[in-house]
Amino acid sequence: MSTLAASWLPLSPGERAVALEVLTHGPLSRTEIARRLDLSPGSLTRLTKPLIESGLLIEADWPTDETSAAAAARQGRPSQPLDVIAESRHFAGFKITADTVYGVVTTLRSEIVAEHTQPLTTHEPHAVADLVHGMAEAFAEDFPQLAGIGIGVGGRVQDRAVVAESAFLGWSDVPIAELLEERSGLPVVVENDVAALIEAETWFGAGRGLERFAVLTIGAGIGYGLVLNGKLIRSGDDGRGVGKRWIVNPNGPLTPDGERGSAIALLTIPNICYQVQAATGREVDYEEVLALAAAGDPVASRVIDEAARGLGTLVAQIANFALPEKILLAGEGVGLVDVAAPAVQEAISANRHPLADPVVLESKVSDFHQWARGAAVLAIQVLVLGAKEG
Repeated sequence: MSTLAASWLPLSPGERAVALEVLTHGPLSRTEIARRLDLSPGSLTRLTKPLIESGLLIEADWPTDETSAAAAARQGRPSQPLDVIAESRHFAGFKITADTVYGVVTTLRSEIVAEHTQPLTTHEPHAVADLVHGMAEAFAEDFPQLAGIGIGVGGRVQDRAVVAESAFLGWSDVPIAELLEERSGLPVVVENDVAALIEAETWFGAGRGLERFAVLTIGAGIGYGLVLNGKLIRSGDDGRGVGKRWIVNPNGPLTPDGERGSAIALLTIPNICYQVQAATGREVDYEEVLALAAAGDPVASRVIDEAARGLGTLVAQIANFALPEKILLAGEGVGLVDVAAPAVQEAISANRHPLADPVVLESKVSDFHQWARGAAVLAIQVLVLGAKEG
């Protein structure tokens, strides 16, 4: 079996476009690649030849079912489809929270093939780098072809290398990529955790192939991102906690974090639990709050209903102003939608023009290993694009 070259460099822009199309959408026939990239058959042959010779692309087998075979014959596909070998390289991704490091190994197509979790007992940067390096070394015992490491953290990140500010870790201007590269000898890329998750969904998930794609995450905090033509829009707001001042209901609850009625106050897991605990005098976790609401408990139902209406309002605001083809709801707090979907939909309808197109809404509960997968996709991008470009 052919193996993937150590790097995707040097590739011409045309070669890279072909390789990326196959990576993110393959296996694809040459006819389909030419159609997607608006290339003539001759141009495509010229671009694919060096990719096949170098092992970046391979000629795969068509599906064996009769329907797929018949479809291939009707389209006159001249040869086997082109694909990549997903298992030819592996990537480590880590999500660092205030008290835990979640790690995964993925294939070249971001499928998770291993997971590991370690408690984080100190935020001292060198100690954190040692811990992550140890986890990466353990992964490398089973996956010796680790090609890179990605790290996702809550907060602001500069140049995909330095954690400029992280309230969760108490970090300021920490060059965590450099610290880990010194230990591992592998390329390391660091990004805000929400941005990393969005990159993964753009390349390999819900946003693949869309021109306008928005992501809203709810969990310990609120995250938002907009993707246009495959690129995440970047701004000075990145990593600054936009939800604290994103007012959804000015008459909403007053909670320890966020302005009254803000997205943070209404929707984050700690503030939802705080509201129920303040009303009942009993400490509860998020799953218990959702279960109580589903069972009709009046306090939990009121809190969850208000949160659901706030979520629907946010979704409608995003749809009204960003005009995305799809909005993805992600994060560990998305269970809210399962319990109170009617309230979410009612709020969306109330805040949209009655003749507006329906909002295409997809929800995906993302545990911390899925956030780590997003970080691994950052490392995939470094291999494929050849630079730590955001």
